[in-house]
Amino acid sequence: MTRNRPDPSLLFHPRMPANWWLRKRTYFLFIVREFTSVFIAAYLIVFLVQLYQLGNGPGAYQAFMGKFASPGWLGFHAVALAFAIYHSLTWFYTTSIVIPLRIGAMVAPRYVFTLLNVAVWLAVSAAILAIYLIW
Repeated sequence: MTRNRPDPSLLFHPRMPANWWLRKRTYFLFIVREFTSVFIAAYLIVFLVQLYQLGNGPGAYQAFMGKFASPGWLGFHAVALAFAIYHSLTWFYTTSIVIPLRIGAMVAPRYVFTLLNVAVWLAVSAAILAIYLIW
């Protein structure tokens, strides 16, 4: 089966400037949200290296963990945490747009669904912290 495709020279290809995402606040926040994945991926790579060092024995793991006390690593972890929180909050807000919370015939406001997601997130985080501190 063959398809008739339009002549590529007749198609409209708009030219976008490199700074198109700086024109509107919403575009900028969207790009920042996408950029957060770079730091989250970098953090996950560091975490995988940490697990690898843990498998190499206590001496290798302690030497690796000693490097984390430097200001650069502390800054990296602080930035990665901030980006992870921003990414999570924007994800919860986006979820409230895509999946509206219906109670009977009424649709709950978006902030209610977002707050419920954040509350569950904080509860699970607190439970994990409690398990860690008890164990």
